[in-house]
Amino acid sequence: MNPNVKFAERTAVLATLDPASVAAGTVVTTWVPVANFHSFAALINTGVLGTAATLDAKLRQATDATGTGAKDIPGKAIAQIVKASGDNKQAIVECRSDDLDHDGGFAWVALSATVGVAASIFSATLLGVHPRYAPASAFNQASVVQTV
Repeated sequence: MNPNVKFAERTAVLATLDPASVAAGTVVTTWVPVANFHSFAALINTGVLGTAATLDAKLRQATDATGTGAKDIPGKAIAQIVKASGDNKQAIVECRSDDLDHDGGFAWVALSATVGVAASIFSATLLGVHPRYAPASAFNQASVVQTV
């Protein structure tokens, strides 16, 4: 690792689930291609979870940008976060592009989060790490307005 390389040169914000109160159900980031990065990390941030609420999150893979054939990436899910101990917590899920089923044509990744029981406040960010060909910042989603 080169300590002179800036964070924004090796890490990109690819997709987000912006901070919000999310009703019980599942939300999924946009699907992003794995071709541009060696690895990915999903950062999950809870706020105040609803009464008896739960939060599950996992990385999924698909064969195209619309989520065709979506399936879980084995071993890339958090342990369920529960209201009793889960307010204002963080979790990280990491994945290498090699973890995907490339032989099956899976070359897209997304973060899926499921809120159970009651509306809860949370956010999540899917990062691309260690770009293959360009500074990572070239792949930031359009909502990234500043890199200082």
